Amino acid sequence: MKQKVTPPDGLVIVDKPAGFTSHDVVAKMRGMARTRRIGHAGTLDPMATGVLVLGVERATKLLGHLALTEKEYVGTVRLGQTTVTDDAEGEITESKGAKDVDRAAIDAGIAELSGAIMQVPSKVSAIKIDGKRSYARVRGGEEVEIPARPVTVSSFVLHSVHETEAEDGTPVTDLLVSVECSSGTYIRALARDLGAGLGVGGHLTALRRTRVGPYKLDKARTLEQLQAAVDEPEGGGLPIMPIGEAAAAAFPRWDVTAQQAKLLGNGARIPMPLFDTDGAVAAFAPDGTFLALLENKGGKAKSLAVFV
Repeated sequence: MKQKVTPPDGLVIVDKPAGFTSHDVVAKMRGMARTRRIGHAGTLDPMATGVLVLGVERATKLLGHLALTEKEYVGTVRLGQTTVTDDAEGEITESKGAKDVDRAAIDAGIAELSGAIMQVPSKVSAIKIDGKRSYARVRGGEEVEIPARPVTVSSFVLHSVHETEAEDGTPVTDLLVSVECSSGTYIRALARDLGAGLGVGGHLTALRRTRVGPYKLDKARTLEQLQAAVDEPEGGGLPIMPIGEAAAAAFPRWDVTAQQAKLLGNGARIPMPLFDTDGAVAAFAPDGTFLALLENKGGKAKSLAVFV
């Protein structure tokens, strides 16, 4: 009987194509890796492209912690039209037009949406309201009110302004922007709120995620490239970032002694030094083996996820 080959534990950095849901990409990867144990660290809307971080096998235990990291995007905000989804995938609900919009007013609007802000997520989103996804309620004809929540927009930069016409002839103004923000920030909500603040309405027409935590677009591979690596006999197989390398890139590193490694492996809560983080710390054995994700609780190491 042929023995099943288990793929190595680690991350695959995908350059998600437009038109695919994050779940679609996970399904494709399950076929390539020949395992169902695959998940992703933070969704991308179908319209969006760019960095989607997938965890394979035991690396799925990293994903909930990776999703808390900062993310970077490049996108296009269209001023002058509003849509039901706050992006180009939804039907237009209002066309006020936007021509000769004052640049100083745009800059002021962007400044208002920078830093620590309270953001109301898009109504057509995966946020649950009383146990049901918001998008499902909206599509069912319900009126949805989502409470504002705190997010951090650490950088919101306007790169260019371009006046043009929408398909229906409405004069609009397109803004090329880049955003660096905390997890949970909706870029399409920023587009909506920028347009609303300027009195002309707005929505997102293009979005590309260029970074999730330490994982950047230059390390991402398209689905076609990943499939080619799997199919080619000498292609080396699926390019998976080893779990230890992935953890060392994303979390502060704590190199423990052999005795400490043994105690951690047995579930002991050993004394832990302070690190410049409120989040997880990656512990490594003297031989470089990735042991666990830990957090400091009262000076002692509490395990978040164990990998040995």
